[in-house]
Amino acid sequence: MREAAFESQRIFSSPTTERFGRLLPSGHMDDTVYVGNAGEDAALDRGWLLGHFKNVADPRHSDAVEIKWGVHAQGDERAQWVTGEERTALLVLISGRFRVELPERSVLLSQQGDYVVWGRGIDHSWFAEEDSVVLTVRWPSVPGYKVSGDTARLVPLSLDDHGNPSDSRTESAAYP
Repeated sequence: MREAAFESQRIFSSPTTERFGRLLPSGHMDDTVYVGNAGEDAALDRGWLLGHFKNVADPRHSDAVEIKWGVHAQGDERAQWVTGEERTALLVLISGRFRVELPERSVLLSQQGDYVVWGRGIDHSWFAEEDSVVLTVRWPSVPGYKVSGDTARLVPLSLDDHGNPSDSRTESAAYP
C-alpha cells in the first residue's frame, strides 16, 4: 500500500537508487528527496552534488549553495590560483592530507574534520599532500565561474529555455 503512494512522485535516480530502492517524497507536497552516495554521484558530475548547475527540476539545484565531494590523488594541485572570488567557502577534510594556499598563509588539513573557511575576495589554491577526500561548500552558487588562461574568473553564462546553464557544470568543474 505504501509503495503505491510513490508511483505518482517524481523520481530522481542515481547509481544508488537500486541499492536504496525507490526515492521517498518529502513531507512537503511538491518537494522530493534525493538519496544517493557522494562518491558515486560525484564521479558522474566532476564532484558536484548540489548547486545552480543542476537541472532546475532536480532537488539538488540551488542558487544559494554549492556542494562538492572532491576526491584527489596525492600530488593533485589546482592549475591556477582562483582570483576575484565572489563566494564564501568552507572546505572540510574527510580523509588524507590537504593543503589550502591563501595569500600570505598556507593551511594544512591533516586530521579528519579539519576545516578552513575563507570569504569573498580571498584568492586561493590547493595541493593534495596525500590521497584526499574533501567536502567543499560554497555560497552563494554563482553561475559563470570558469578557468581561463592563468586565473579562474567570472565569465558570462548563457541559460537555456528552462533556465539551466547552457554548458552545464563546466564553469565550476575545476574547483575543489
